[in-house]
Amino acid sequence: MVKLVITRHGESQANRDNIFTGWSDVPLTQNGIAQAHQAAQAILQHHIEFDDVHTSYLQRAIVTANLICDQLDQLYVPIHKTWRLNERHYGALRGMNKDVAKQRFGTQQVGKWRRGYRDLPPQLTEADHDRRYDRIGVSVPLSESLQMTEERLLPYWIDQIAPRLLAGHNQLIVAHGSTLRALVKYLDEIPDDQINTVEIANGAPIMYDFDAQLNVMKKIELT
Repeated sequence: MVKLVITRHGESQANRDNIFTGWSDVPLTQNGIAQAHQAAQAILQHHIEFDDVHTSYLQRAIVTANLICDQLDQLYVPIHKTWRLNERHYGALRGMNKDVAKQRFGTQQVGKWRRGYRDLPPQLTEADHDRRYDRIGVSVPLSESLQMTEERLLPYWIDQIAPRLLAGHNQLIVAHGSTLRALVKYLDEIPDDQINTVEIANGAPIMYDFDAQLNVMKKIELT
C-alpha cells in the first residue's frame, strides 16, 4: 500500500508566545527543532522511502521538512513548496496574543474563529504585499476561514499529491495546523460541525495507508 505521512511543523516562536501567526514568517524555537527530530525518529521506525516532500512558503514548515529529511537521510528527495499549504490567514488577529484576543472578543468567539469551519476572523483593511507571493501572482488574503483554507488546498491535493500516490509513490507533507486539519477533514470525511474537535499537534506525524483507488485503509499516529 502507498503511504502518506503528514506532520505539522515544530514549535515556532509564535506558538511559544501564544500569538496568532497565519502567513507571517516566524522561525522555529529550539523546542521546535527538537520536535522535528522527534518526528523524524517516529517516521524512521516505519522505514518509509519518500518520493516527494510537500511544504509551504513559510520557513517554520520548510526548516522542519529539511530537518526531517536530513535525519531520514533523504535530503535528495524533491521538495515542492506551495502557498496552498500555507497556514490559514488570521487577518487582523495576526500578531495578537490569543489571551488578549479572548479578553477583547470573548472566549467563545475566538474559539469559533480558531476551530470553526466557516467562521471568518476579522479582516485586514488591505492585503499585505510580499515578494514571495507577488512573484507568482497570488493575492494575500485579508483573512481566511477553515473552509476557505480547504478550498485553496484541495486543488494542490488533486493535481499534485493524489496523482503521485495513485502512481504508488510515498508522499510526505510538512505543513501547518489549519491546512492539515483541512486535509484530515477531507481524507477522513469529517462533517463540518465536527471539525472543531480535530487538533494537529506540532511535530506529531500521522501516516495514512491507501489502496490502489486511494481509499484510506489505515491511519495511525506515529510515536
